Amino acid sequence: MHTPSLAVLRTPLVAVYGTLKRGLRNHHWLEDAAFLGEDCLTGATLYDLGPYPAAKLEASRGIAVEVFRIDARLLAGLDRLEDYRVRTPRKGDYDRLIHTTTFGPAWLYLYNRPVAGYPVIREGHWRPR
Repeated sequence: MHTPSLAVLRTPLVAVYGTLKRGLRNHHWLEDAAFLGEDCLTGATLYDLGPYPAAKLEASRGIAVEVFRIDARLLAGLDRLEDYRVRTPRKGDYDRLIHTTTFGPAWLYLYNRPVAGYPVIREGHWRPR
């Protein structure tokens, strides 16, 4: 984890692991973003909630993410989609934190709600049903 610098806030990266990935139903939110590549994060674990996954800060063997370069407008749109609340981040569905990727520090959306009882993905990709 890193504290975001002003440079990161001006030209942020985002790491996505679910329906925002290329070819999936919410990728249109990133159609103006530059795809940088894929990475594998060992500091997060996914939970399969059915229609979408949820990430928690838990060690894993590596979850697959796609990393994109986005601007402030795209980040604001993703915040709305993920119900991230800037003033009260723990009250929305997701919080977001900077996570280290091969491409540099990137925002990663983390689920705020309980995940007990949902299937765990500690390695690889989440796949839509």
